[in-house]
Amino acid sequence: MAHIIVVGNEKGGSGKSTTTMHLATALARMGHRVGGLDLDLRQKTFGQYVTNRLRYAAAKEITLQSPNYIELPEISNADLNPSENLMDRRLSGAVEELEPQSDFIVIDCPGSHTRLSQMAHAMADTLITPLNDSFIDFDLLAKIKSDGITVQGPSVYSEMVWSARQLRAEAGLAPLDWIVVRNRLGTQNMINKQKMADAIAVLSKRIGFRIAPGFGERVIFRELFPRGLTLLDLKDLGINQLSMSNIAARQELRELVKALKLPNVSVAF
Repeated sequence: MAHIIVVGNEKGGSGKSTTTMHLATALARMGHRVGGLDLDLRQKTFGQYVTNRLRYAAAKEITLQSPNYIELPEISNADLNPSENLMDRRLSGAVEELEPQSDFIVIDCPGSHTRLSQMAHAMADTLITPLNDSFIDFDLLAKIKSDGITVQGPSVYSEMVWSARQLRAEAGLAPLDWIVVRNRLGTQNMINKQKMADAIAVLSKRIGFRIAPGFGERVIFRELFPRGLTLLDLKDLGINQLSMSNIAARQELRELVKALKLPNVSVAF
């Protein structure tokens, strides 16, 4: 059985696709068979990244370890069973296609609530929720009082994850491992940063997720996207002089993969 990793958050701009791209590529480079799906059927940032990567490798006549990305299959309504949902069938069909040839299936979800995203969360063995270091983003997880500390209760996204957990339990599946990844952390020890850390720590115990450090805000991620590259590929391309920012970004990826505690994965990059 492939281990399904879902990267989800109902708010755009949190770094979901950046996280998906780097994680899928890192696992592939470590020798794992990685399948990939993009459930943002309009923008398809992850899908475009893989297309860019394959095109660049072909143009340069080089081999780049890459996830095996596929589109969701097209299915006619006439082929559905009574009461079967079209999007459910498309997603399950894609997973069934990838599973025999994958150790991991990495799924990038859209920044909105959709049927596809909801069902992907119920499939997840590991759920990664990137979160910007802002109480605007935190509001998606929980409602908080004006003191910036006291958590009043879970919000819409947390309730959706709770529903996904219930569906998994009803199906006899193992509980999902939920990790909230803090992206774009400031380098200075500011009051807001500490308040965010305190609030997330309280909420993690209340609704059951782990916390992991994510990626800083770095221009290099945007610069590499048109070629479908990550920082892990640069040395293979003969680029040995990495800036301090690039070295820090590699370390961030290493720490993230380590924190996920994925099965049969040892960090070796």
